[in-house]
Amino acid sequence: MKLEGRRMLVTGGSAGIGFAIAELAKARGMKVAINGRDPERLKTAAAHLDLPGIAGDVGKPAEAKRIVAETVAKLGGLDVLINNAGWGKQMRLGEVDAETYHAMWETNVLGATLMAQESMPHLEGGGDIVNVASTAGGRGYAGGSAYCSTKFALRGLTQCWQAELRPKDIRVICVNPSEVQTGFGGRDPERPKDPNKLISEDLAQSVIAVLELESRALIPEFTMWATNPWKSDQ
Repeated sequence: MKLEGRRMLVTGGSAGIGFAIAELAKARGMKVAINGRDPERLKTAAAHLDLPGIAGDVGKPAEAKRIVAETVAKLGGLDVLINNAGWGKQMRLGEVDAETYHAMWETNVLGATLMAQESMPHLEGGGDIVNVASTAGGRGYAGGSAYCSTKFALRGLTQCWQAELRPKDIRVICVNPSEVQTGFGGRDPERPKDPNKLISEDLAQSVIAVLELESRALIPEFTMWATNPWKSDQ
């Protein structure tokens, strides 16, 4: 499918995977808008990419509605939604607090749902939704109760939306990256990159490749691992 001229909204587009997807999509000729909660960081990213930035919290119904409406107004419509907004915090069971747990679910799960719900009318007849989940949505680990549960949920939502939206010619795709070297989880985004681990551009290339498939073809879910993250340089 030719991507040039198609219109894309990337949530969580201020940095990391979302930023890389927006950058590559623009290079392929797409019309792109990015969203983020932090107005200043969003402003910086939007200026760097020379793309419209639409600030707002995807987990709040009124804001989700406004984000999509502003995107449609700025781009002249919407063809692709990238549900990338999300965050995580490591907490063992005894450390889980209701406020943090709820806030994480509000962004990672409810936010993706609200954005899909608001975008759906614009996507009918050939649009796409890409949900950026995680390998943490396939296997839990110590300290992952809150975060893993949101990513398991996002994979389940993807399957529900596939059943509901494929008849409307909307593809819904789930992407499960393993560790990506970004600032996620409070890591230093400027730290030296390990050449054996994934970077945001790897995910961006895979997402764009899947979107380029003709609309008759659907890859419902795929997982990306580093080829050999244990390889030693010595």
